[in-house]
Amino acid sequence: MVIVNGAGAGDAWSAGGVSFRVLADGDAVDGRWGTVECTLPPGWGGPPQHLHREHDESFFVLTGAVRFTSGSERNLATPGTLVTAPIGVPHTFGNADDQVPASLLCTVTPERYIDYFKQLAMLRPGPDGRLDPADILALMSRYGTEPYP
Repeated sequence: MVIVNGAGAGDAWSAGGVSFRVLADGDAVDGRWGTVECTLPPGWGGPPQHLHREHDESFFVLTGAVRFTSGSERNLATPGTLVTAPIGVPHTFGNADDQVPASLLCTVTPERYIDYFKQLAMLRPGPDGRLDPADILALMSRYGTEPYP
């Protein structure tokens, strides 16, 4: 039997100005992959650059312009662009436009990293509404993710 998640279905929350919605939590495929929809506020700078040791990650840009950085290489991704960060490849991303939100789908394989996104909501934002990079990195470390460089 196929699984259908209708529009608006799935757990949703916000953390540090970013909105998240789980589209696929991995249950239907024994945890092999999961997908989260992310909406980035205008000018959102993104998480600290990092690399994953236990999962691959891909991003499909739906709206807006998303800046991806890997090491010192920068790429601008617009709607319809797919960006993949395999295990061990440093990366970060942020909204390249300071006027318009951007949205993307983030797929992780295996799905375990979806819990990282959920736990972001438990971090306390600073006075500017942004999450502390040190808190983000500490949370990432629980999911086989480390800072780069």
